[in-house]
Amino acid sequence: MMSEVIQNRYEFVLFYDVENGNPNGDPDAGNMPRIDPETGFGIATDVCLKRKIRNYVDIVKEGADGYDIYVREGGVLNLQHKKAYDHLGIKPESKKLPKDKELARQITEFLCSTFFDIRTFGAVMTNEVNGGQVQGPVQLAFSRSIDPIVPQEITITRMAVTNERDLEKERAMGRKHIIPYGLYKVEGFVSAHLAKKAGFTEADLQLLWDALTNMFDHDHSAARGKMSSRKLYIFKHESALGNAPAYQLFDLVKATKKDETRPARSFYDYHVDIERDKVPDGVTMIEK
Repeated sequence: MMSEVIQNRYEFVLFYDVENGNPNGDPDAGNMPRIDPETGFGIATDVCLKRKIRNYVDIVKEGADGYDIYVREGGVLNLQHKKAYDHLGIKPESKKLPKDKELARQITEFLCSTFFDIRTFGAVMTNEVNGGQVQGPVQLAFSRSIDPIVPQEITITRMAVTNERDLEKERAMGRKHIIPYGLYKVEGFVSAHLAKKAGFTEADLQLLWDALTNMFDHDHSAARGKMSSRKLYIFKHESALGNAPAYQLFDLVKATKKDETRPARSFYDYHVDIERDKVPDGVTMIEK
């Protein structure tokens, strides 16, 4: 990669919202919005957002060297791994890396340099064609809504039918699961130590910030309704190891509802505040 590997630790907080949509359906619950059953707060998995980041990068870096996507729809992981063996001119041995440690390192390094999502999120590539393991420098926690959500099941109709035998029916019926509105908060981490091992660069980091800011604009669907990134707060440490615990930084960012007497129906029903005067020495806060 032409850009320099990052030298600083980062944490970040992203607020995003959904209006009349399903941010992350649960296949074990009929694809209803995921929910914490004890509190009623909505949740969304880390892999849900990673998919959107991958899709964004695939759009803006289509065909660019070093920005291929490893985990993609219809992808065959063993064939992805084989690209490294073909590059080095060696044949893979079933489920094993080469005994030569330098060759094994080169295989994993090639995959990191080729695939953006491997050097960003990491991957366990110990399949039939073994590509090794990479612990990614960028990790996301589960998202959680600021307030409890109220999932709704909406009945919809379709004028066309599926089979000829159903022609006598006027229309087909179906259901959609939505929440009227939800503001979600997700926290993330960027490790300079792991970035060095994976080759995660300053250019990759800027692309990550762009993806977090713009990913929903390229992922609209009828099921997800209107989803938008609203606020991104980035905490940059002066050092690679960091200058403050992550939880202290996350605690500085809070969203509160302006009017507790009625349900929120837009982002402007909330205050999103950061205690700037409490940002520790050695940490810089960046707002996007």
